[in-house]
Amino acid sequence: MDIKRTVLLVIFSMSLLMLWDNWNLYNGGPSMFAPEQSPAAASTTTSVKTEASVPQASAPATAAASHSDVPDAATVTQGERITITTDLLKADISTAGGELVRVELLRHKDGADQSKNVVLLESGMGRTYVGQSGLIGGNFPNHRSIFTAREGSRTLDAAGSPQLVLDAEQEGVKLTKIYTFKRGEYEIGLAHQVSNASGSAVSPSVYTQLVRDASKLEGDSRFYSTFTGPALYTDAEKFRKISFEDIDKGKNPAAVQSPDGWIAMVQHYFVSAFQPLDKGQHELFTRKIGNDLYAVGTISQMNSIAPGASATVEGKLYVGPQESDNLEKFAPDFDLVKDYGWLTIIAKPIFWLMTQIQKVLHNWGWTIIVLTILIKLAFFPLSAASYRSMAKMKLVTPKMTAIRERYKGDPQQMNAAMMELYKTEKINPLGGCLPILVQIPVFIALYWVLLASVEMRHAPWLGWIQDLAAPDPWYILPVVMAVSMFVQTKLNPTPPDPIQAKVMLFMPIVFSVMFFFFPAGLVLYWVVNNLLSIAQQWVITKQSTQGKA
Repeated sequence: MDIKRTVLLVIFSMSLLMLWDNWNLYNGGPSMFAPEQSPAAASTTTSVKTEASVPQASAPATAAASHSDVPDAATVTQGERITITTDLLKADISTAGGELVRVELLRHKDGADQSKNVVLLESGMGRTYVGQSGLIGGNFPNHRSIFTAREGSRTLDAAGSPQLVLDAEQEGVKLTKIYTFKRGEYEIGLAHQVSNASGSAVSPSVYTQLVRDASKLEGDSRFYSTFTGPALYTDAEKFRKISFEDIDKGKNPAAVQSPDGWIAMVQHYFVSAFQPLDKGQHELFTRKIGNDLYAVGTISQMNSIAPGASATVEGKLYVGPQESDNLEKFAPDFDLVKDYGWLTIIAKPIFWLMTQIQKVLHNWGWTIIVLTILIKLAFFPLSAASYRSMAKMKLVTPKMTAIRERYKGDPQQMNAAMMELYKTEKINPLGGCLPILVQIPVFIALYWVLLASVEMRHAPWLGWIQDLAAPDPWYILPVVMAVSMFVQTKLNPTPPDPIQAKVMLFMPIVFSVMFFFFPAGLVLYWVVNNLLSIAQQWVITKQSTQGKA
């Protein structure tokens, strides 16, 4: 049995499959390897379908409020938009509902138009992505109520962090929302203070939810698929992603009760999230609330509030990029929103090593090159064994061809003669394949690191490469990669089987076409890896040839 032929055919088949999948994605079709996202709504209205209903009537005091009590519809009335500006964020909060309706990230450029900043949260322009909160458990203020804004600073100043305080009152129950912004942080404090002047005890619950349609940001590549959708985390059940498609089909998990945890809305490079800070019981939920509209949120139960008393529920929001340092500071395991796929255990150490190199070099392109060299050194013994095996195979190729010709009508005798030849020449037929297979998980993990890391977004290398997260605009790196793969093919022993030989010749073409649409940082890694492999293979092959002579 010719193991190398089987391995090569599998690799070639997988390459063709990946090429077809990427072409399908590029033309707007679904990926075979990722869940299909629900299409964005065709509507161009600036608000969600609205209902006149108010939150459901209060449940008995002994019963916990449920996410089914949270109003489905967004705010009807157009309130005043109040803008808070920090060094990182420009946030718009509407007095209609006290909603967080727009967040612009001042240090991240839009993928489609780099003269603009990324707008992550937005209500209007055909998009809905907002943060809502309020009270349930009675006829209390919620995200449909009209709030009044107190006077205060709207920008960073020497006095400290800007704070927006909003008040709304309904039937003697007053809800005060307090948004607190900080210098140098994407974290936003969000407190809900409830004051009871109704004359009888009340037992409200505070809900906070992120509401989003299924659209992706403009400028994201259609040639690879990344996750967009809600995520939940609790200490008991850990991190879970829920696709919009599963929510459409009613396959989203049931609401979970937990004393801890956080909820998030994830997309490529960016994330919004909420974490309740109180130690009480919280309900974490996902649900569909309208046509192409989804929510992920929390409900925090409050103790009974006597007449004349007040109580506060503390929490915090994160609205920003998936930068590892910021994610780790926000909440336990919040860095899991940075999707490294199923090889996270390998990908996280690789990214940590990259950050250490980048701190010295201050350039992500050179960091990728140095990382490639380090990985190549780490796998040097395995690679050397593989190349020595291939060099021996190249030397005995004429003998292998003769055996094939002699026993071409008798496969069993051919295999027996091949095994005898391998034994005589001390060649391991798997020697050239196994070392490569061992390295594949590292290559896949590095692929996801380069694809998922917002740090690479709009990061320049040199000359024509000004964005390592985007394809090479002049296609120079993919062409160099194709040439390097062709040279590697020529250094390998020529397969005696004509079909196998053609497969080897076509592989550089297949890979180069595929990599024309991949991020330049990933192609740079492969180019450097190929060049190092060529040098190593040439030296080992020459040494083996001289030794044989």
